[in-house]
Amino acid sequence: MSYASGKYSYFICDTCSFRYPYTTAKTDWQNFRVCQECYEPKHPQLEPPVVGADAEKLWRPRPDVPLPQAGLGVVTTIDPSTAVINSPTSPSGTSTMTFTDDPIGSVFKGVFGTGGVGVLFPPAVEASPSPSPTPSPTPSPTPTPSPSPSPSPSPSITTYTVTVASYLGANYFYIDGSRAATLSFTEGQTYKFDQSDSTNSNHPLRFSITSNGTHAGGSEYTTGVTTNGTPGSSGAYTQIEVASGAPTLYYYCTNHSGMGGLINT
Repeated sequence: MSYASGKYSYFICDTCSFRYPYTTAKTDWQNFRVCQECYEPKHPQLEPPVVGADAEKLWRPRPDVPLPQAGLGVVTTIDPSTAVINSPTSPSGTSTMTFTDDPIGSVFKGVFGTGGVGVLFPPAVEASPSPSPTPSPTPSPTPTPSPSPSPSPSPSITTYTVTVASYLGANYFYIDGSRAATLSFTEGQTYKFDQSDSTNSNHPLRFSITSNGTHAGGSEYTTGVTTNGTPGSSGAYTQIEVASGAPTLYYYCTNHSGMGGLINT
């Protein structure tokens, strides 16, 4: 049977189904006849990985060393096929237990020695009771002074490390490594946002009762808030002492939209 050939012949691409000159056809790694635009070489990840030997697996993991057996003597040979147990209680001192293969878990037979009861100690002599001392008169109780009230502990400060990084083309505040993390504040406690990392440069962190702060028409929340230094330089931070009855807050960047997250109080 003869086939058409030459510069006037065409073929249909198996991928895009368009017609192309026959002389431009290519065969891909799946044995499809495709055009130059649809041709793709086989990706190296599609090849099965070469798995070598397990570096942790041991050949014959049980070492050929003498194995002590409680009450039956010790192994006198280290060949598993001829291992012998000698018992000090056998009359001739010959083998009393033999193994057919591996000494661990093999069926054995042998002569067991007889044991003694042991050494009995005489009973302890009970000491005669000493006469009871004459009780002294009970002193009158001393009045206990009422304890003075302890001072209330100062509120602790929780510090968060703030960094800025890009995710899918947009910058975000990362709180202790978590992107735009949702935080929970307790009334009366103080929380410090450390912005000394250089990635905080030009990203001042502030608070608002509106999500995304001033970028969404809200205003900055300043109750109990103190700031220090320039973000991105050593010692820079934004700190807030959560007031009683504080509303739900949001932290945001005053210069860029969409960088912050939620704070539940």
